[in-house]
Formats: sequence, C-alpha cells, structure tokens
Amino acid sequence: MSILDRPERRRRLVDRIRGNLRYAAGLGGFLRETLNEDQATALVREQLERRGESFLRILELGVYARPLSPYRRLLKHARIEFEDVARLVRQEGVEETLRILRGSGVYVTLEEFKGRAPIRRPGLEFVTHPWDFDNPLLAGHYVARTGASRGVGSRVLIDLDLLTQEAAYARHLLVGNNALGRPIAVWYPAPPNSSGLKWVFRTMKLGCTPERWFSQSRTVGLTRDARAAGFAHYTFLASRFLGRPSPRVRYVPQEQAAIVARWLAAKKAAGVPGVLVTTPSSGVRVCAAAASERIDIARSLFVVGSEPFTSPKAEAFARVGVQGVANYAMTELGTIAYGCAAPLDPDDVHVFTDKVAVIATGKEVGAGGAIVPALILTTLLPSCPKLMLNTEVGDYAILEERDCGCHLGRLGLTTHLRRVLSYEKLTSEGVTFLGSDLLELVDRVLPARFGGHPADYQLVEEEERGLPLVSVVASPRLGSFDEAALVAAVLDVLASSPAGELMANQWRQGRTLRVARRDPYVTRAPKILPLHVRRDGR
Repeated sequence: MSILDRPERRRRLVDRIRGNLRYAAGLGGFLRETLNEDQATALVREQLERRGESFLRILELGVYARPLSPYRRLLKHARIEFEDVARLVRQEGVEETLRILRGSGVYVTLEEFKGRAPIRRPGLEFVTHPWDFDNPLLAGHYVARTGASRGVGSRVLIDLDLLTQEAAYARHLLVGNNALGRPIAVWYPAPPNSSGLKWVFRTMKLGCTPERWFSQSRTVGLTRDARAAGFAHYTFLASRFLGRPSPRVRYVPQEQAAIVARWLAAKKAAGVPGVLVTTPSSGVRVCAAAASERIDIARSLFVVGSEPFTSPKAEAFARVGVQGVANYAMTELGTIAYGCAAPLDPDDVHVFTDKVAVIATGKEVGAGGAIVPALILTTLLPSCPKLMLNTEVGDYAILEERDCGCHLGRLGLTTHLRRVLSYEKLTSEGVTFLGSDLLELVDRVLPARFGGHPADYQLVEEEERGLPLVSVVASPRLGSFDEAALVAAVLDVLASSPAGELMANQWRQGRTLRVARRDPYVTRAPKILPLHVRRDGR
C-alpha cells in the first residue's frame, strides 16, 4: 500500500463508521413508519416532476464541486461548465443533454466504472478506483457487496432513504399485480449478498414482512465476511426488539426447491396464493419440483431478478400456472425497473425514470462483432449508492416509450425496457462474471493448466428447459483431459474471494457449469470472444 493510499483508506474507514452509526440511529424510524399508497404515489410523481432539477443539483454538488471526481475531469477535458449543462437541460431535456455530453466524451464504460481499466479519451488518461464513483451526497447507512467474481468485490453504500423510495416501487408493483397483502417469501442468499436483505427491508416498510426467507447460502454466521455478519445479526436483533421481526434465514439449497414449492402450495390451499421473490432460475426449479411432486402452486406470483427472465423461463412458470414479473436492478443503483402488467416480452419492464435516466447507443461487441443498443444510465436521486453520469452497465435492450395502460404506466412511468441481455458480463443463477475476468480465465488460466491457446477456449451462456447453463467450450484439438478438473479450475477462479465464494457455491448447487468439446463460436470479424451468449437457439 502506498503512502498516498493511506489518507483515502482512513477517510473511507471513518465514513464507514459514521454510516454504521447513522444506520443504527435510523433503523427504528424506518421500521416503525410504514409507507401507505398516497405516500408511495407522491414519492414517485413528485420526483418525476423535478427530475431535471434533481439531475442538475447532483451534478453541481456531486461532480462540479469535487475536483477529483472522474466525471469532473471528463467535463473539464471537454470544456463543459455547469452553466452549459444547465442551459442544455432547460432547452433539450435530460436525455438529450446526456446524449450531447456522451458525444463530447463524457461517459464511463463498465470496466472503467469498476476501476479495472483506466479512463482514456483523446488527450486524457487517468486511473480510477471503484470508490471514486461513490455518491458523496447520500447518508450511507450501511455497506453491501456487489456480485463481483474476482477480488473483494465492489463495495456500495446503501441508504435507508433509498430503501424507502424502493419500498414505494415495491408497493406499486404488488398493487399492479393484485398481490398486496398476500404472503411473501424470499429465496435469495443471506448477507453479505444484499438482494434478499433489501427485499426484506422494502416489504417491512410496507407493513407486509415476508413470512419466510429461504437462502441458497448458509446463514450469515458462517460467512467469512465478519463485518457483514455483524451487520446482519444486529439488523435481525434490532428488528425483533422494535417489534417488527424480520424472518429467520433458512438454508434451502437449489436441489431442495420442493421445500419452497410446498410453502407456496400451503398458501394456495389456504386460499391466498403466495408471492416468491427470487431469481428466474430458482423459480424454474420451484416449478419443476412442483410438477414432479404434483404440488399445486397455481396463481402464485414470482418476482424475479438478478438474471435475464427469458421466454423459456416464462414458459416453465406458465406450465404450472405461475405468473412471473421481472425485476431489473443492480447493486450500484438498486431497483431500476419493475415488470409491466401488459408485457410485450416476459422481461418487459417500466424504468423508474424518477430515479435514473437511460439512453441507448450503438456499441460494437468485440472487434467486428454485432452492433447492440447498449444501455447508459445516469443517477437522478441523491440517495443512489453510486453516482453515475452516462455510465455503461454492460447490458443492451430494446428501449422504447409506450403507454401500456397498466398501473405503473398510469403512474407516469412510460419508458420500457425489454429483451435485456448482457454484452460485457455473464449473469447466471443471479451471479455475475465480468468480461475482463473471462478474458483472464480464457487467455491465461485455462491454457496454462490444460494446454492449447486462448482461441481454444470460450464460455457460452445458454438455456435448457428454462434453466441457465454455462458451457466451458474446449476445442477438440486439445485432446483428452480431465473435464471435472477443468470445471473445478473455473470454480476456483470464482471462489478466490468472499464474494466469489458465494457465486461458486451457487453454480455448484445449480450444476450450472459443464464442458462442451467443440470449437468456439466465431464472430463475423472473425474473432473468438471469451463469452458467447446463445438465446432462442442461436
């Protein structure tokens, strides 16, 4: 560690301690005060009305007032002052302003945002770290981890004010699907993974605490992250002391999906079908278990996120009478969009444009590869964990304005995303593997251990009966080798950190990884990319 790193590390430590104290002080009020329908509606509509003003305030205080902000350096290099942006917002609106800024070089790629590549523009180059993009305007009540596959994972601050805003979104989602007041269960890993915990928080704010928290990972007391375990245990104890107890975490691995199915069947038999919050893959496993054991879970609602909700998954739900609704989120921002009640595709979602601005631009995937409409996000709420300004997130989708007439549309949320897929990261079973990590795996790790060269290997993401599969493609030219050892090598790379250990366990449970002996897929360039995604048989 260099001397220059020490003041920054001390500052982050002090910020973390302050955040924990604020969290402890604020948790009581957060849990005691429930959010009703009028309040939830006002939170969204009022922010929609002042989104331009909110964007400028974040830009002024969180970017232009911070000389070391990566975005400030990009804006300075482009010779764009705050008054220039303010004039553009008044004349052109938020989204068109963002397009103009991007054309001037004011944007950040996913690898730059993660601190894995320096920011390079003509005449400008500098190194960033993940914490450079922390939002300086939020209270930062607690810290969670993203699903990073290598290293320690990106740390993100999460604010109780943000969870209140997201509770408003959750209320509108449940109301729009006639599910408010129905029993809820969560099937997500225990902390330090944040997905399940945030859903528990949101529903507790609505006064409808989940009845069950099933976890694909073992309980928080067994995690290697002592700080995350301490935080989680404090939260569980405090919620009980305050009279709003959160559900106890019960370890239910993927192969025991029938346990979750039986809970849903019991709710159906009692006359009120349940709501399950989980990943699409875990949902498919619940449906398969229900079909296999002839368990009736029809009319259950599955709220699914953390990986693509594709047509095969939706069909698996429909075969047992389950309704699925998509949830598009990322740890760095929280909830971004919830499913449309009149969808054109299974993953058709309404973007919460009070919280984020989204634009799309054509991006070439790989040298000579396909051009995809890459999504670029910008923070509009001061309580978002990370500050984003024209930040690429590694996903592409159909982005459109549409008046669908559903509950979320009537709220004023008319921006839709559908057919959302990743171009720079692999996401299966709710865990994420970045493109740079795939490159390291394919270029160095596998050739060093099993022979050949980088063009002999590739990771391919596909589906089989609605379940995700990740194939490690190995060219027949390599001859014979131990395929189990190859799978183990990939999982070892995943499990090289506490965050990665969770991901590796998810893939082990789901038996997601397999070896395919064939030549890697080639782009039109032609070029062999480290990751190839197959959808609808392609």
